[in-house]
Order: sequence, then C-alpha cells, then structure tokens
Amino acid sequence: MIDWLAPRPVGFPPPENALQTPNGLLAAGGALTPNWLLAAYRRGIFPWFNEEDPILWWSPDPRMVLFPASLRVRRSLAKRMRNSGMTVTFDQAFESVITQCAEQRQAREGTWISSDIIRAYVALHQMGHGHSVEVWEGNTLVGGLYGILLGRVFFGESMFSIRPDSSKIALVRLVEWLSEGHDLALIDCQMHTSHLASMGACDISREHFNALLRRYIPADYQEASTPRR
Repeated sequence: MIDWLAPRPVGFPPPENALQTPNGLLAAGGALTPNWLLAAYRRGIFPWFNEEDPILWWSPDPRMVLFPASLRVRRSLAKRMRNSGMTVTFDQAFESVITQCAEQRQAREGTWISSDIIRAYVALHQMGHGHSVEVWEGNTLVGGLYGILLGRVFFGESMFSIRPDSSKIALVRLVEWLSEGHDLALIDCQMHTSHLASMGACDISREHFNALLRRYIPADYQEASTPRR
C-alpha cells in the first residue's frame, strides 16, 4: 500500500517506504505547487503520472545518475558538435523546450508532461529553480532538455531531439555550463536508459543517492514560498 497525501501540509513518507513493484512508487496525492515539488526533489522524489491519474510520487531504487567527470563524448558526437552549425543557449526558451518534450513523447508513446506539469515547471523556472538548454538550427529549436537545479544537483526531467544528437549536445553543454557556474556535483537521470548509459550515466542505490543529496544540497536551502492566488 502507498500513502495518500492531503494537499496540505507538505509532507512525504520516507523514500525507503517506496514499493519494489512498481519500482519506486511512494505516494499519491499532494499538489503540484512549488513547495511540493521542491520538497520532493530534495528528498529524491519526483512526480510521474498519466494525465487521467492522481499525482503519483516516485523514488526508484536503483537510481541512474551522471557524474560530470564520467561524461562520455564519443568522437562522432564531438565532430557533430564542431561541424553541425547548431548553436546552444540556456534558459532562453524554457516553455518551448518543455512543450516540445511533451509533443515529441506524445507522438511516440504518450506523455506524462500534461498541461498541469507544464504550468508547474514554468512556475519553478520563473522562480529561478527550473532551467533549460536549447539547441538551435538557425532560428528553429531542434533539441533541448529541462530540469531543476538545487544546490549542486541538477534533476533532469526530459529531453527531446529533432536533429540527430541534438539532445546529446544539450546534455554535454549542460554539464559544461553547470560545472563552470554552479560547481555541479551530479545530474539525476531518474530511470535507467541505454541512451544515458552510453554517455556515462550509471546506476547507484537509493540510499547512496539520497546521501549525495544531503551532501550537495545545503541544509539551510530555502524551499519556495506558497504562491499567491
């Protein structure tokens, strides 16, 4: 059984209470407000649910992460980055990136990035917590990713690619950008994928992951205030 959470106050059960099957399902309910989302990420929890379902919160074990020093850039990708003519920006088109992520996934397999999710993460972006990487071909957005930055941890949420390797280019530039400006310690990739494993991401235990969060997100980090109605 999982816990059902009231909209107030913000509060989660311990992540180790998550189910083994399905892997990581922890709780349902709560709300998609900045307070709920930031409290979740600090505890290694994230929302993932279909639009017709209640809000579902997850903390899988193991957890896929990417340490900056482990980033693998194959020669073919390095060549494409040099010669493709694609350019990269940061935080210039957050809503367009998350919308493209939703549309690309919907076309392939369905998506959890509902209109409510988009509004919630755009709000986090406006507060300075949500960040995006945009890959452009001329004036056309052809790839990108978005996620949440807390302390020295970037919680990756989704990426999309219209041109070959454009999402990989976004990830490489994200690591460079955050390593230079924010002393990046790790990127949370949530679930294992062969795409991310090929770039150096690896699986670690939930216990190890949450210990890293306690280390790299300051104890006095202030979560968002409740938005005004």
